[in-house]
Amino acid sequence: MSENAAHKSGFVTLIGRPNVGKSTLMNQLIGQKIAITSNKPQTTRNRIQTVLTLEEGQIVFVDTPGIHKAKNKLGDYMVNVAERTLNEVDVILWLVEPTTYIGAGERHIIEQLKRTKTPVILVINKTDTVKREEILTFIDAYRKELDFHEIVPVSALKGDNTDTLVKCILKYLPYGPAFYDEDTITDQPMRQIVAELIREKALRLLEEEIPHGIAVSIESMKERKHICDIEATIICERDSHKGIIIGKGGQMLKKIGSRARPEIEDMLEMQVNLQLWVKVKKDWRDSDFLLKNFGYNPKDIDMGV
Repeated sequence: MSENAAHKSGFVTLIGRPNVGKSTLMNQLIGQKIAITSNKPQTTRNRIQTVLTLEEGQIVFVDTPGIHKAKNKLGDYMVNVAERTLNEVDVILWLVEPTTYIGAGERHIIEQLKRTKTPVILVINKTDTVKREEILTFIDAYRKELDFHEIVPVSALKGDNTDTLVKCILKYLPYGPAFYDEDTITDQPMRQIVAELIREKALRLLEEEIPHGIAVSIESMKERKHICDIEATIICERDSHKGIIIGKGGQMLKKIGSRARPEIEDMLEMQVNLQLWVKVKKDWRDSDFLLKNFGYNPKDIDMGV
């Protein structure tokens, strides 16, 4: 890709309340799975950088945890990372549900956005779940709350209108050379993506049986010929949770592994031998040492916007 005066490049963050579809949208725009998705809120814990390189420019997406009221140190970390990002990027994408009701969570985000000078694009997601003629009423409801640079309705799940969204983003990016090589898709270490894929499958299969307090630690990843041996531990907070994750005769743990393995193999482009264990570490979400061990930087917990 040639670096010329017409080339744009910049950083874009996706914000929104938990479970509005930020990770689904990012995966759709990039064209492959990087961020995990589940029907539980607060699935994304770290800022995930993914890169979309086009002829017109390069967009580096920073997916943040959802902005919500924190309940523990992990929650503080997630909220502070999300809010601090607003002033570090070139464009903010705010994803909302297709509704005219603007609740307390949305109003908290509006107050955050009023304090930033970064261009804000409102993205009304999940348009595939409503009638087309209703979308204008949703746009009107939000337009009264903030002076958005753009308002773009999309379906992240189906990919509807995402091309328009990309054009809108490029409009507000500064001119400059690319930050990454054109074949770069993410800056996340491979171990972290593998851990997140395993955690996603666990969240989906366990549904309401286990609260959100699970993490995945990759103990080892070793390649031999065309096989990658991966040993991973699912961390939970209670002994009762451990039994549920393992399941009768180890069936649930096997199911988690069998769901995660094909996606890991697709990503690594090789056969994977996946071994899973389960350990109990009580209150790991309130331990600085354990948070750091699982890839979260406790220093970020004490930093404001």
